[in-house]
This record gives sequence, C-alpha cells and structure tokens, in this order.
Amino acid sequence: MRNKNMPSLPLPIKTPVFRARDAAMAGLSSTALTRLLRQGEITRITRGLYARNDRPSTELDSLVDVAACSEQATFCLLTALRFHRLTTQSPFEVWLALPNKARAPKIDYPPVRIVWYSGAALTEGVEHHLVSGQAIKVYGIAKTIADCFKYRNKIGVDVAIEALREAWEQKRVTMRELYHYGKICRVEKVMRPYLESLV
Repeated sequence: MRNKNMPSLPLPIKTPVFRARDAAMAGLSSTALTRLLRQGEITRITRGLYARNDRPSTELDSLVDVAACSEQATFCLLTALRFHRLTTQSPFEVWLALPNKARAPKIDYPPVRIVWYSGAALTEGVEHHLVSGQAIKVYGIAKTIADCFKYRNKIGVDVAIEALREAWEQKRVTMRELYHYGKICRVEKVMRPYLESLV
C-alpha cells in the first residue's frame, strides 16, 4: 500500500515488467527503486525483476512475469491449453518447456513446473505473442495436444483427449497438423486411435 506521507516518485519506465538494469538506464537509482517499492508503486517479482502496480490486470499476468524471468522458456502443456482456452482446468503451476541443461527461472511467484525438451520437440510449433507489452512464447494448439499425449502420465490422458476433441470441434487444428506433431513428439501411434475416432 502506498505511503501517503511520502511524495510519489515518477516512474519513467512504461513497460509493465522491468529489470533493475532497465530502471538504472531510465535514471532510477537503487535508492529510488527501493522507495518505489515502499510506496507501493511497484512489486518485486524476483531478484532484479519488478512489475508496475498500475498495470492492467489480466489472467495472463503470471505468464508475463515468468516470461520476463526466462527468455528461453516456452509455455506448454496445461498452461498452453489454458492460454488457448482448451481446458476448464486452472493449473496451480505454470508449465514451462526448457532446453536440456538450461537454467530454471528463479521466481518467487507463481510456482513453475519444468519439462525438459530437446531437438524438434523443443523448437517446433512455437508461437510468439505480445501480452501486456511482454513477449511470450507458447506452443501452438496441435503441438500442445501432441505434448499432452506424450506427458499423459503427468497430466492425465483424459485432459489430452478433451483438448483434442475441443480443438477438433472448433476447427482449430487439422489432421495433418496433429499427425505432424504426433510424429515429432513420438506419440503418433498413441494418438492414432483417438484421431481416427474424429473422422
């Protein structure tokens, strides 16, 4: 909460999430940054990363915060399903795909769940979006469905089937895309009976 006894400092940074080095480049000293924290103008997400408290709030705020912490991370599985509005579930954790041997982001909140990817399974099907001024990466619908079948033991095969049926009924995927990503994720045979049931 803002301390009314202290005059508000101007915040020259317009992006909703910013790093301490961005603040320094904008002319804010570390003392000024601490004062803004105390005034309730900004919130510390994790070490060296802050968010403006006057940013418009959306259901994607947690994704914006995580993306700002890790440029390598791609949102996957339940988080990607939620992003594409293909699940009724609201996952407690943010699911991230990271390359093998990459450093996991250190963030106080939200909790993250890391899945390690490599090769085409990591690089194929990535979409780039801009949310509240922050660039984020998320797997596309067909790739996410294939991932869900691949990690069905982690998230439940019923979640994968529900997402597949929803996406198909809404005409948001093609059979060619589903087979393509099924092959990349090495679950083509697992997916085949479910794909055949759609046509």
